[in-house]
Amino acid sequence: MTCYLSFIAKIFCSVVFVLTSLLTAPLAEADDFSSELPRIPPTAPADALKTFEVADGYEMQLVAAEPLIGSPVAIEWAADGRMFVCEMRGYSEDQDKQISTIGLLSDTDNDGAYDHRTEFASGLDWPTAIYPYDGGLFVGDAPDLLYFKDTDGDGVADEKKVVLTGFGTSNVQGLMNSMRWGLDNRIHIACSSVGGQIKIAESTGPPVNVRGRDLAFDPRTYEFTPTSGAAQHGMCFDDWGRKFASSNSNHIMQVMYDDNRIARNRYVNAPSALVSIAVDGPQAEVFRTSPVEPWRIVRTRLRVSGKVSGPIEGGGRAAGYFTGATGITIYRGDAWPATDKGIAIVGDVGSNLIHRKRLEPSGLDFKAHRMDAKSEFVASTDIWFRPAQFANAPDGSLHVIDVCREVIEHPKSLPPEIKQHLDLTAGRDRGRIYRLVPTGFTGRPTPNLTKESTEVLVTLLAHPNAWHRETASRLIFERQDPTSIRALQQQVASFDQPVATLHAMYALSGLDALTADLLQRPLRHPNENVRRHAVTLADRFGLVQALAKEILRLSKDPSLAVRTEVAYAISEIVHPDRQHTLASIAKQDQSIWTRIAVQSSVPDTAAELFSILFADPDFRGAAASQLLLDLADQISRRDVRGELWMAINAVELFPDAGAAFVLPIAGPLLRKRGDDNSNLAKLAAEGYLKDIDKLKAEMLDAAKLTAADQSDSLSSRVAAIDSLAFGSFADIQETLNDLIDQQQPPSIQKAAVRTLGTFNHPGVASTLISFWPSLSPALRSAATECLLARPERVLTMFDAVDQKKVELRDLPIARLKLLTKSKQSKIALTAKQYLSSLDTGGRDEVVQSYQSVIDAKGDIDRGRNVFKKNCSACHKTEGFGNELGPNLAAMKNRGPAAILTNVLDPNREVNPQYLNYVLLSDDGRTLTGMITSETANSITLSRGEGVSETISRTEIETLQSTGVSIMPEGMEKNIDVQSMADLIAYLMQAK
Repeated sequence: MTCYLSFIAKIFCSVVFVLTSLLTAPLAEADDFSSELPRIPPTAPADALKTFEVADGYEMQLVAAEPLIGSPVAIEWAADGRMFVCEMRGYSEDQDKQISTIGLLSDTDNDGAYDHRTEFASGLDWPTAIYPYDGGLFVGDAPDLLYFKDTDGDGVADEKKVVLTGFGTSNVQGLMNSMRWGLDNRIHIACSSVGGQIKIAESTGPPVNVRGRDLAFDPRTYEFTPTSGAAQHGMCFDDWGRKFASSNSNHIMQVMYDDNRIARNRYVNAPSALVSIAVDGPQAEVFRTSPVEPWRIVRTRLRVSGKVSGPIEGGGRAAGYFTGATGITIYRGDAWPATDKGIAIVGDVGSNLIHRKRLEPSGLDFKAHRMDAKSEFVASTDIWFRPAQFANAPDGSLHVIDVCREVIEHPKSLPPEIKQHLDLTAGRDRGRIYRLVPTGFTGRPTPNLTKESTEVLVTLLAHPNAWHRETASRLIFERQDPTSIRALQQQVASFDQPVATLHAMYALSGLDALTADLLQRPLRHPNENVRRHAVTLADRFGLVQALAKEILRLSKDPSLAVRTEVAYAISEIVHPDRQHTLASIAKQDQSIWTRIAVQSSVPDTAAELFSILFADPDFRGAAASQLLLDLADQISRRDVRGELWMAINAVELFPDAGAAFVLPIAGPLLRKRGDDNSNLAKLAAEGYLKDIDKLKAEMLDAAKLTAADQSDSLSSRVAAIDSLAFGSFADIQETLNDLIDQQQPPSIQKAAVRTLGTFNHPGVASTLISFWPSLSPALRSAATECLLARPERVLTMFDAVDQKKVELRDLPIARLKLLTKSKQSKIALTAKQYLSSLDTGGRDEVVQSYQSVIDAKGDIDRGRNVFKKNCSACHKTEGFGNELGPNLAAMKNRGPAAILTNVLDPNREVNPQYLNYVLLSDDGRTLTGMITSETANSITLSRGEGVSETISRTEIETLQSTGVSIMPEGMEKNIDVQSMADLIAYLMQAK
């Protein structure tokens, strides 16, 4: 061991010497960097365990390696105990060679290590996910989901069928992955960043767009539905069915709701179901022990010099934070200490490590806390260690799938000058599977559950190891054996072993044997998760009405999760207390998740709930008003006479509620008054709106007074200004003009510009143009968004440019490029002429002209001011700003050169997450921003200053990507060389 460690130390020092030389080496004139790019040899399987640093109390054990396997990316165990291995040998550029395979491994002597292989399937492109079912295997090989089966028992599949098709293939690191057996007896698939247009292969019907979502399918019929999710690589469930996901730079997220629950009310505009839960941030710090690869250092130097494009990793330090997070898994076995059950495991394939976090509940979501201080659960000094996925194993341990590649980088991010000296296939014939276990662990033999009776399978639903429970559940579903029903019913009626009761309920549902009588008992179970799932099942299987009394009772349950589930399920209950029960739930908790659950249950009865809530003085407040506003918006858009009249009466009864509260509610209710064909217009013509019109006029007068009152608080004034959007342009124009004046505080000016932009009136553009000379850069940005939102305003702004009232350089280049594609020929032609007259210059030249700032000394305090003035609209650091783009505090890990390039050339290499989109609404507005949420009902676009707009899919005419970053080009206009040095100095020390 001592000799080996000495050898490793010498290798490590040699690599460090090479890297140090690369950092200080001058840029070669020729494009041959072979002398600077030494290949890193692989570590033999026998020596691999010596490269690991593992947290106290744990160790890594090797259970399979080459030549038995190659390029493993996923594993699953068949019910008979054999292990399927998904081998993506075609990664990353050899998809068409069809060299990928599925191996089937056996441990013939039950010593915990696999010793026999059969090639179950071959000729695959890019397989990334597998799941066994009914003696066969589903294989995700985009664009297809395949099903293979061995019918003659020789271990080789002799049947192959395309089940689903249409999964995206545009990104080798964004393919379908992570097949998981759900409690609902369906197989769930993470559809990743590329999504797809999915259909059953044999169907002639139209495909289903799953962009921004995952899917789950019935393994018998192949029927599928989109589900919430769509992280990049990694998806799992915990013991209670809660869903988690991971993406490269966002290592742990929780899925807060299922799209299908809100889809029944198309007026629910919900935020993204994916919520980042890491306390230390999405791109948290990590502590690798492996050296940085030489090719990465060379690439950084070439990018700094401007010789190749791409984000700059400053100083060759491309490590220290999550860049390749993958394979999130909740540990659910029985081999580890009980205190570690339920922790989250995430790999980082770029940093050769395994990270762990402890989950602590915080309302409906969790907070994920780092468990290892200044270290990792597992870290390897070997850059070939690439932990891509994990699996809870039959022996209760956690298995680690190591792709074992010299280069894991996306091929498109490697410049040809470097790529020609690398072998992206290196490791294709290698691969390791480890088990992560307590020190001194001795495993148990893997059972063959195919030989067990159905009666035994039912008892296994109580097993402490998740693999046993899930495999037993799957086999019960496959067999459809009615003799299991009695034992399952007995378990459902029991208050013992809550996890077994959970699985038994779902097993009965899979046998079509779940009844309302059976659910009576679990609805009163002492475990809140059992109660929650009992409500879910009652809703899913149409049993809610029969259980109405019990479910309504649970609206007062001490568990927020149970109450929220009741809010979803109550949609199907016909009962006189239904609306009051929903109101009670809304009053107990006013979080966004409870709010959307409540609204989802009133697709056609929103007015009654609105009236109940509006009448409660304790509910009329800032925290509660959002639900009332959402309900008012729904009532207006549905435009049903009876609903409108009920809601209007509710508002009229309480004139003392205050202008800032009433106007945002009454405004949406009366929105369709100008539509002659609307029911609201008919009510007005019949004289039914006189009282609310009078109330609205009084409230507008009160809001104008508050908005102008400089002795009032800024928050009250801003709320009042926002409420003016529900008046008429003629009524509020003079007030808003006064509030845009430069003597007003910036927050008041911004609110006035924002409110002005809500009106579809010719005076909006002329007003903003008249104020243009006095507007600050931040206000000009807000005004520009207003002016470019409608075609007629664009023409007014172009006239102002021609008349020298607005400088051409004030128009964002990115927006001009968008306008060249306008359907209005005059706008498109003028935008092209403006672009041709601008000296946009090459971004490389701009970046190069600022190179002196990398080594310059900047002033931190001045840099903080530069950040606040130019960056805080979209970035947040030290608790200041808006977190639309990446947190810039993390950029210090990449160094000054990376910051410089990202500021001056934001489109050099754009993360798809930060692409700018343009949306044309059905009322003629043009909106831009990055997509921060996409649900079955709506899309949310966000841009600077914390501004976001959620648009119902029914209101979208077109939506398309611009292909460029949300961050604009041309920051050099506002940040000179010294200011850039100051900004970098500030960001390099920011916490």
